[in-house]
Amino acid sequence: MNIIYHCVGGTHSSAIASAIHLKFLPEDSVPTKDEIMKLGYFDTMTKSDQGKIIYRGSDEFGNKVYTLSRQFNKNLVLNTLKDSYTLGGGNLNDVMLVDTMTTVNILMKIGGFSSRRLHLVSFGRPIVLKGAQLSYNNAIKLVRDVKMKFTS
Repeated sequence: MNIIYHCVGGTHSSAIASAIHLKFLPEDSVPTKDEIMKLGYFDTMTKSDQGKIIYRGSDEFGNKVYTLSRQFNKNLVLNTLKDSYTLGGGNLNDVMLVDTMTTVNILMKIGGFSSRRLHLVSFGRPIVLKGAQLSYNNAIKLVRDVKMKFTS
């Protein structure tokens, strides 16, 4: 199975969810800001990374986990992705697209916009980190729901 966590920027909520999924971040506690930053791919995506499916690792079940920055036209990007996968001979039953925007709060939006769009990293990053910590339990629930789909 190929699991693609996607969100607008591909660098905050999808990064957190993929890291929880791959056990890079804990599932039983909220990580520190330093633990989140040690991922190496939280709040680092650039405009040139948009639309790229980025491999993050394989989980304990052998599933490949990816992240995707799909920007604001979710349906266009995801439909194109599905069609391209099918045209390339893939079976859509082998792909799980997981929208992580349900875990995003206002602090993540403000901090992420400031850090990535306005390039005000020193202002935005602490805000998006705090937002990620506050929404962390939502990300854990999302990942658990994803894992339940292919373990039951």
